Amino acid sequence: MDGIKYAVFTEKSVQLLGRKNQYTSNVESGSTRTEIKHWVELFFGVKVVAMNSHRLPGKGRRMGPMMERTMHYRRMIITLQPGYSIPPLL
Repeated sequence: MDGIKYAVFTEKSVQLLGRKNQYTSNVESGSTRTEIKHWVELFFGVKVVAMNSHRLPGKGRRMGPMMERTMHYRRMIITLQPGYSIPPLL
């Protein structure tokens, strides 16, 4: 559970969930695709068909005269086999 930070609920991610059975989440920037796939299959007991990922840039923060950037993170879109779904965690 260390690799996945949190699920992303935007308008586009909710549409992907309803139409294509794709789940969107932000993960640690150092995590690999195989690590995340293995973790999701073991933890949730589902079959992952495909994974797409992209790195999102960090935002700039001004601290007085200096400009600093927040950490980068990676967003994964995980496609599950038809008939599978991830149960909600409470």
